[in-house]
Amino acid sequence: MRDGAEEASTAGRRRVGVVASFDFTRRAELSRWVPAGVTCSLAFTRPVPYEDNWQLASRLGRPGMLAEPLRELRRSADGMPEAVAYLCTACSFAGGVAGEAALRAGMAEYGVQHALTTSGAAVEALRAVGARRAAVVHPYQAPVDRALARFLEASGCEVTGLTALGLASVGEVYGVRAEQVVRAVAAGDRPEADAVFVSCTALPTYDVLPALEERLGKPVISANQATVRALLRAVGVRACGAGQRLLAH
Repeated sequence: MRDGAEEASTAGRRRVGVVASFDFTRRAELSRWVPAGVTCSLAFTRPVPYEDNWQLASRLGRPGMLAEPLRELRRSADGMPEAVAYLCTACSFAGGVAGEAALRAGMAEYGVQHALTTSGAAVEALRAVGARRAAVVHPYQAPVDRALARFLEASGCEVTGLTALGLASVGEVYGVRAEQVVRAVAAGDRPEADAVFVSCTALPTYDVLPALEERLGKPVISANQATVRALLRAVGVRACGAGQRLLAH
């Protein structure tokens, strides 16, 4: 994975792009889902001031926030990638279904052929594994958690439970360890849920998904996993990830 402004020859390779929020910290993990033969360029939104989780998500959920990072991707040596995803869960569901669609429409206006968002990719992932009911694990505070539930339910997936990681502030999410995710998923699963969705691109999930799925006997889908899967499928490529149920679909 490389920055959008980095110059390198990509002749003969599939090219995708990611616009991440300015505070994204899981770049190394994200790249583990990307196979050899695919170039994934990364650009970031500018920082925004905020006082709480809802204000942060709402401000980053405005289509105009994507203008500069998309221009950066377009100015790269190889031009705009074939497909681009806005990698931010809360940012892409804060405006509801209409807001998510507006983000994709805005990306298309900047020349993105295949425009995706994390929230949209999560919905598609749940559909791919046949999940009509999902338990949700997240790091958010109110009212962001309820906005997520409304978004999923408006997209056709019943939310059987919302389990928070219990973080005291937005900044604590950057220090969450994989073991905390495991405990939260185990506690947040519901017998009636067809799958568990782990929301937020700041959470580490790559290494724990297979063991969690074996333990719970159902798909466990994470925000970053769903985003990279959708991004690569847009260019006809499968994501990497041994033992992760979603990637078999």
